[in-house]
This record gives sequence, C-alpha cells and structure tokens, in this order.
Amino acid sequence: MKTIRVLQLGAEDFSKSIRVAECAEWNYEPDFSELPEKDFEVVILDRKVTAEEFEFLIRFTKAYCLFVTENVSLRQGEAVQQLFIRKMGKKISQEELRRLLSEELPDYFPGSYGEKYMPQDLSIAQGFQGHVSWRGYEGVELDGDYGEELTQVVFWRNNLPAEVGQAIEFWLEYKKDDTVEILLEISMIQFGYGMEPQLQSVWNFSEDELKDVVYIQNKSNGYGYLFASLKARGRGRLTVTALHDRHSRRGKGNFILGGGRAVTSEREEIFYYFEPGNLKPPLNVYFSGYKTKEGFEGYYMMRGREHPFLLIAEARLEGGCFYLGSEEYEDTMEQIIRNYMKKLGFQNSEVILSGLSMGTFGALYYGCRIHPNTILIGKPLASIGDVAENERILRPGGFPTSLDVLHKTCGSLSQEAVRQLNDRFWNRFDHTDWSGTRFAAAYMMEDDYDRNAYQNLQAHLKDAGARIYGKGLRGRHNDDSSGIINWFLSQYQEIIESDFDKGQRRTGRQRR
Repeated sequence: MKTIRVLQLGAEDFSKSIRVAECAEWNYEPDFSELPEKDFEVVILDRKVTAEEFEFLIRFTKAYCLFVTENVSLRQGEAVQQLFIRKMGKKISQEELRRLLSEELPDYFPGSYGEKYMPQDLSIAQGFQGHVSWRGYEGVELDGDYGEELTQVVFWRNNLPAEVGQAIEFWLEYKKDDTVEILLEISMIQFGYGMEPQLQSVWNFSEDELKDVVYIQNKSNGYGYLFASLKARGRGRLTVTALHDRHSRRGKGNFILGGGRAVTSEREEIFYYFEPGNLKPPLNVYFSGYKTKEGFEGYYMMRGREHPFLLIAEARLEGGCFYLGSEEYEDTMEQIIRNYMKKLGFQNSEVILSGLSMGTFGALYYGCRIHPNTILIGKPLASIGDVAENERILRPGGFPTSLDVLHKTCGSLSQEAVRQLNDRFWNRFDHTDWSGTRFAAAYMMEDDYDRNAYQNLQAHLKDAGARIYGKGLRGRHNDDSSGIINWFLSQYQEIIESDFDKGQRRTGRQRR
C-alpha cells in the first residue's frame, strides 16, 4: 500500500484521538515549523493560516485534497478562504474526519494507473459455436446462440495483480442486441509458496451494474491475482470492444483526485481534470497525446503555470482516437470546455488550447468550435488520413494505431477513406472564423506522420485573419521531443505574460 503524506495544522493533534490508517505519513504542525518542499496528498486545517503558511500551502497542497474543519471560518478575503477556493477544498464534519483518517486515506494515493487488456489477451470460450469476427482494437464481434443459461463466452488471459487493500475498477466497452444478456465475472486467486492456487473471492456484475464503473477490493490478507471473463445468454450479436482496469479511488476522482469522466450512449469515455489556479485568465486547456497507459498528461506542466487549467484525455483504441467521434462525443467534448469557461466567467479570447502530437489534433479540431486566443501545438497532426496512409510506405510499423483510427472513423482503409478523414478536418477548419486567434507551432522538418502539417496550416490560414508562427526542428516525428517541449513551454510562458499577466489582454470579439 502506498504511503499517503498527511499534513494537519491546528491546536490539537488529531492522530492522538482518531485512529489513522497505517498508510499515513503523519505531519502535525501546531505552529508551522520548517517543512520539506514536497506535495502532501491530504491537508487538514483546524485553524486559520498566516500569509507565510498560505504561500507554502498554495504550492504543496494538491487540489481536491484540502479539508477544513467546522472550527475554521471561511471569511471573504482571508487567506484560508482563498486557499479553500483555489484548491477546491471541502468543509468536513467530525464524523467525516474520522472516516477520512481511518478508512478513506488509501484512496488519496499519489500517482495513477490505468490500462486496458490487449486484444490478443482476449480468448473465445471453446463452447461457443457461433460466428467470430476480429477487428483489432475496435473489438471482437460474436454472433450466435449463447444458450439459456449465463455461460462464459470470452475471457482475458494474463491475470491482474491486486495488492492487499487495493481497489481496482473495471469499465467494459461493448455493444449488443437486446436479445443478449451479459454478466462480467471477476475472480481473485491467491498463490503462496508451496501451496496450490486458491479461489479467494468472486464478483459478478450485471448489465445494470455495468452502466457505471464497477470496482473490487482485495480485503484478504494476501496478494491476489484477478481473472476476468464475460458470460452471456440468449441469441444475437455481441461486440466486446475493450475491458479497462484502473487503480480505483472509489468515487473520488478518475485517475487523479477530482478527475471527471463523461460517457456517451455508445459507452465511449472522455476524461477531464480542472484546477482553478489563481482564477485569472487564461484558461489553459491541454489535450493529452497518444499513450497506452491510461490517464492524464501534462499535470505538473500545467500546474506550474499557476493559471486555471483543464486537462483532457481519452482511452479508446490503442492509445487514443485523436478525439474524433460521433456527434454526441464531440458535442460533449466542446461542452466540457465551455462549462469551465462559464464557471470562470471567461470569454473565448481568454482561452489557450494546446497539445503535443495527438493532442495537437484535439486543440486544432476543437479550436474550430471554441475560437480561442491561441492554439499552441508541438509536432502538429492535421491530415490524419495522411498519417494512416504513411504507415504503408513512409513509416511501416511505426504507428499502426493510425490505421485503427482510419477504419473506426471511416469504416475502411481505402484511398477514399483517407480523403474523407482529411476532409473531415479541413472542411471544418476552412469554415471557421479565425480572426483574432494566434497559432504557434513547433514542428519536425522531416515528420514521417504528417509531413506537411505546418505548411498546410499556413496555406489554409493565409487569408483568415489569423497570426501563425512556428519553429522547425530537424528530424522525424518522434525525434527531438525535448527540443519541441522546451519551445512549447517557453511559448506558453511568453504568451501568458504578453497577453494576460501584463494587462495587455487581447480584446478579440466574442464568438460562439
């Protein structure tokens, strides 16, 4: 179990009167002596804070991890009130405090972990006699008779480890006919030196329960391994897209504390995380790049900017589907961004959309809807059809996920599908009013993904009233990432300082 660093300020040391979970590294400070400059996973305030303490806490308190007891007044203008707002604090009762310290501290573990079972780890049960069609990361389609009783139809090899006390959540992506009923079964097996494997626990989750994330917890006193299988009954079509497993915070956030999650009617997920920072413009929106480990990207980078920020991530296909989806999916994505603009009271001219590699497409694509102050990108990708086409000759085996994206989005790998996918972006881009928007891009001169992305952006923006500038670095797409990131970060700081922190805010007209 991971160590949870807890800081408590107040006249009374709560660990003397309340049982504290064993995972806690307890730091009690009645008068706030010298503390190491490291993040705390949980901070509990039982008194007001001084200006000096505020400066420390604003740097080393994570958002959604600040708890203020009923003894502390949150008066307007006081330091503790500002800390409470900026760190998304929570007022906590005595009973809630006891539950937090004795039971819930393990949910505040540092870091995050999420993944999905690889398609090659999925097996069809021997008893199934129907038709099977494999589609890589898009899933496997079964069609046939599953019988009158719930019987195993697929299972996943390579069991998952489960530490003592650990909670793991599961999300099943699937589609099925109404004539088919399913049930997800998770079994925990324990192994020991010189002993036979023993079945420790079994969890069964019905279709109704699978409407949301489900989780299990290893409450035994030993290390366990989890085996997952899917049962079905009835007759018809069943498509199993993916089974995701993630270290669970039991409802306190997705991947990181406070992380949000939106799900479409097709069970496709969007993840987002918001911090209010100093509550001053701009709102920095960062789209995560391609990553097989599920979760957010850019947390510390955005947190270091001090301004409000919004992280966006997805976990479809192998490492993302470039934020492309159904009308419902894309409307949901836009609404997430607009909700936080409204929450902060910011206009479109007070937003920066940003990303690296796959994240650049998200920034550009949704920039067509948001009309931000700036679109800041590194290693831009715009013609995703070309990215897939380059897999055949220019970059064989380099990025096969691009073929999954092409097939999932257009239903084909043909030349016509390549054109359709490219047009999906450029038609939207060319019908956008870009007046007042700045484009800043660092790109690779010999990019083997989308070799003409920056030049195409220049050409399409020629008469659009937008400003575009960039920096070219020698190499292919995955070369010199450090050079790209360094330029990206320096531009972020320069844009914020020139447009916002010095009061020279651009006045771009309000657009929908």
